[in-house]
Amino acid sequence: MSGNAKTMNGKEFMEQIIAEPPASGALDRFFKLKQNKTDTRTEVLAGVTTFVTLAYVLFVYPNILKDAGMPVSATFAATCVASAFATLIMGLYANYPIAVAPGMGLGAYFTYTVCAGMHFPWQTALGAVFISGLVFFLLTVTRVREWIVDGVPPVLRSAIGVGIGLFIAFIGLRNAGIVVQSEATLVTLGNMRDPGVLVAVAGLVATSLLMARRVKGAFLIGILLTTIVAVASGVSPAPQGIGSLILLANPLTALQPVAFQLDIAGALKAGLISVLFSFTFVDMFDNIGTLIGVSRKAGLLDEQGQLPRIGKALFADSLGTIFASFTGTSTVTSYIESAAGVSEGGRTGLTAVMVAFLFLAAVIFAPLVALIPAQATAPVLIIVGLLMMGEVVNIRFDDFTEALPAFFTIIMMPLTYSIAQGLAFGFMSYTVIKLITGRHRENNAVTYTLTVLFILHFMLG
Repeated sequence: MSGNAKTMNGKEFMEQIIAEPPASGALDRFFKLKQNKTDTRTEVLAGVTTFVTLAYVLFVYPNILKDAGMPVSATFAATCVASAFATLIMGLYANYPIAVAPGMGLGAYFTYTVCAGMHFPWQTALGAVFISGLVFFLLTVTRVREWIVDGVPPVLRSAIGVGIGLFIAFIGLRNAGIVVQSEATLVTLGNMRDPGVLVAVAGLVATSLLMARRVKGAFLIGILLTTIVAVASGVSPAPQGIGSLILLANPLTALQPVAFQLDIAGALKAGLISVLFSFTFVDMFDNIGTLIGVSRKAGLLDEQGQLPRIGKALFADSLGTIFASFTGTSTVTSYIESAAGVSEGGRTGLTAVMVAFLFLAAVIFAPLVALIPAQATAPVLIIVGLLMMGEVVNIRFDDFTEALPAFFTIIMMPLTYSIAQGLAFGFMSYTVIKLITGRHRENNAVTYTLTVLFILHFMLG
């Protein structure tokens, strides 16, 4: 290009640089840009796209953990730092354009089952997150992970995602005030004339419209618009100066209330076996499903439909979960929103590195999350739940031995407010119905082992 530059004027040379920015030699070699038919500019823009699409997590997640007794500004900062770390590992080590952040379903399980339902302090729950990350790490570096993944029936893989989606949507409806507790019927319709409910409904309508029109960053825009309406209507307090919007001091000081507060000994003493199982198991399949889905869209799968370096990708997640427990947030997982960046041409880990940088830079907005009410994040939870339920089309309801375990997996998660119980009823019903109908060959060592473990769990309390 330098030879051509001599025959161009300065303006023409700069226009060519902008139009086709040359990949840095070091970046090209490290991320294999040319091999993946991409360049630095494309990867950076893809990273920005993924971040904008995914940034809603930074506002929704702290509002979930708030119900566990954790301060929202601190968990916002923790979510930023943990996401940045895990996504950076995904980019640098696995070289995939996939963003990693705390998972919605596991965050709901952390808050509403472990903390609210089982009455464990959030410090103990963070200890369980650390142990589950360690277990997942060990499963990743051995062949046990492959054994478990291959042994879980496809119908249960689909049902797990659907059940978590229904669980998250139910939480969103509750946070919006659309569904409330009732002594007579357990749950009932809330007061639809309440200002908070009206704000949430307006946010749901606005966000749904943005999603229907395929607007990039629809969730983030919806949250901000709903927050403005909430402030204008008095549902949420108005900002008090610049200090209520951004950190004016060292941004990492926001982490102090939750960083390094995990209680590993407390988690071990409590014997949270089912909790550890749920964190590890759901995280594993959530990750694998997302990795395969995004990689298929990016054309990264091999001729056998397998994802090369999947072990490295899962390593990034397990290490990220361990790190997240120290910063003060829950289990991290790969996000399907990474497909937005892939659609913009992202093909390598450089996209993920850009996302990680933006996650870290977002820490300065920790005070802003305190201004965002539950009514602004509830619509996102409802719609995320809706999107996760799409896997229901893969369930064969014309086969009763498939429909029954799928139904129990799906319905028991929201009704018991626990992902773990949904998993338990799903596996037990699958194993039993296949046995009593003479289709025992469809069971395997994984289904038998997990069924026995779940039965022992219920018998031993």
